[in-house]
Amino acid sequence: MSSTPTAEGSAERGLAVDLTLKRRWWRWRSHIASWSELTSHHYKGNGTAEDPFAVTWLEEDLENPYNWSEGYKWFITMIVASGMLSVTMGSSVLSGSIQYVKKEFPGHSQMSYIMVTGIYILGFVVGPFIWAPWSEVFGRRSAFVITQIPFTVFDAGVCGANSLYALLLLRFCAGIFGCCAMTNAGGIISDMFRAHRRGLAMGVFGAMPWMGPVIGPIVGGFLGPAAGWRWVAAVAAFFTGFLTFMHLAFLPETYAPVLLRTRAKALTSADAQGRIYKSESDIAKPLNKRQLIINQLKVPYILLFTEPIVFILSLYVATVFGLLYMQFTSFPIVFQQHRGWGPGLGALSFLGICVGCNLALVYIVIWGNPRYARALKERGALPPEARLPSAMAGAILLPLGLFWFAFTCVPVSIHWIVPILGTVPYGAGLVVVFMSVQNYLVDAYLPLAASVMAGGTVTRSLLGVIIPLFTVDMYNNLGPRWASSIPAFLALAFAPFPFILARYGQRIRRRTKYGREADDVVLRLAAAKMAARQAEVQEAAEVQEAEEKSKPGSEYEGEGPGLDHLKIAGAFNALDDAEVGVEIEETIMEAHEEIERIRSRTVSRAASTRTVRSDAEKSVRSADTESLSMYTALEGGQRTPFEAVVGRTRPSLDR
Repeated sequence: MSSTPTAEGSAERGLAVDLTLKRRWWRWRSHIASWSELTSHHYKGNGTAEDPFAVTWLEEDLENPYNWSEGYKWFITMIVASGMLSVTMGSSVLSGSIQYVKKEFPGHSQMSYIMVTGIYILGFVVGPFIWAPWSEVFGRRSAFVITQIPFTVFDAGVCGANSLYALLLLRFCAGIFGCCAMTNAGGIISDMFRAHRRGLAMGVFGAMPWMGPVIGPIVGGFLGPAAGWRWVAAVAAFFTGFLTFMHLAFLPETYAPVLLRTRAKALTSADAQGRIYKSESDIAKPLNKRQLIINQLKVPYILLFTEPIVFILSLYVATVFGLLYMQFTSFPIVFQQHRGWGPGLGALSFLGICVGCNLALVYIVIWGNPRYARALKERGALPPEARLPSAMAGAILLPLGLFWFAFTCVPVSIHWIVPILGTVPYGAGLVVVFMSVQNYLVDAYLPLAASVMAGGTVTRSLLGVIIPLFTVDMYNNLGPRWASSIPAFLALAFAPFPFILARYGQRIRRRTKYGREADDVVLRLAAAKMAARQAEVQEAAEVQEAEEKSKPGSEYEGEGPGLDHLKIAGAFNALDDAEVGVEIEETIMEAHEEIERIRSRTVSRAASTRTVRSDAEKSVRSADTESLSMYTALEGGQRTPFEAVVGRTRPSLDR
């Protein structure tokens, strides 16, 4: 491979043509790496079909989303978060104007009118199985380009619906295309922010599934009486249209495997000598489109019905989601029928949930995520169960708020603020439980996280459609107090599970096939993370010791530091057999980069101490074997496998 400067390196490889991307006025083509830098870079491999050049990011690569400026990252984050808001707001925006839909299209059953909201959510069942694999093959931006325009068209078409059936069909199609934002927006944030820096961005994104459905009825409640339900739909369509323009004009491609795959194809096509370039991820795990689609259709259901933890927590979050959409029917009954409020004023009853969601977001950003990040930094790695304390708090807040609302919503002699205050802890519990459970499932089933999330999305969407269908009959037969108590009892029934999983979660996973395989990967990853942390601590101690020895008059003056800490670097090699998704690749690379930085700094300091180098290499090889067996240590004892790894690799300053 060439090691010459840019122009000579390009000529030697047969890559003299300059294929540098053209800059555009829009932001999605503003970060461009020079073609000469790409062609002169050292790539591993021989350029043959059996051993192609492995295309990776350059150091300080301008096209690597991790290297974009913080301001630009947040600009993109706000675009995709607003896109999520438009989708979730659109799901409930007509619920505040449903009585005007009844007047224009009379003669249908009560459930048909409730389905105006529900059928939109039903589209969320179909969409994820199309747009999730699409983004993995063709990229995030491509997925938004092909979905945002139809989403806007179907949203606008609702304004001209001439029958209830046309309205339902248009809403269903809008849900199918709109859910691309729910499927891929979180992935865009993960593509740009490293794990330890994405807490605030994920907090903003995570609040959108709950904020949107609350804002929708308020818009519909005030605009519907004044202008009619068609203008309510038009406002949603205008909002969607504006965000479609923002996505098409400014949203860049962020998915690293697709970016590197495109770069590898360009290098291959420009190589006059016929050498082959492939992205590192495609070499490690070649892209199989057929298998990817099959996995998207099959694996989520396998995990949902064979993994007890996935089933219980997916059902828990789905029930919480369904109860939220139930409120779009129950709140008008309580506040408009029983208290005599108008549609606009009645829509303001959702503000309590909105306040609770925002308070939960503040908790996550200011206390929850920083606390987790500090613990992670101190210990190097944490078990998935470290995500559950927030879910425990949310599991208590949910039934508390629902019982508070149930027993104060009637009689009307109780001041209206009292039941609305009860919805504040309910709203906070919604967000905290959702975020905590999602993070726990991702951490616990890291190699299978995409399939676990897809199964949860289907379950959540189905219950979001089914539960509201029985709301009117339930309130008519039981009355507001006991009908409102049923959701509280459901939330109470699920409340013990976060506490149970915090204590026995890993033992339960170890008893199932997919749970055990995922746990093994998590443990190997934990070993690498803690090895990096321990190496960092040991290097700091060695630097301090070297400084002490180098002081004039020291009895150790003239001695150089050793290379003993390089033993730890071998722990990373235990990860070579873990072929996992983008999230785990990112985390592995972080551990790898940290170890390589430690290795390079120490080797440069110890270049003159050649006599100890062979001993250090032997130590690296022995660490490989040790790390491979770490996660099985003490599996049958009192400590869990993760505790065994933590106990073996806890950083120490005593050495």
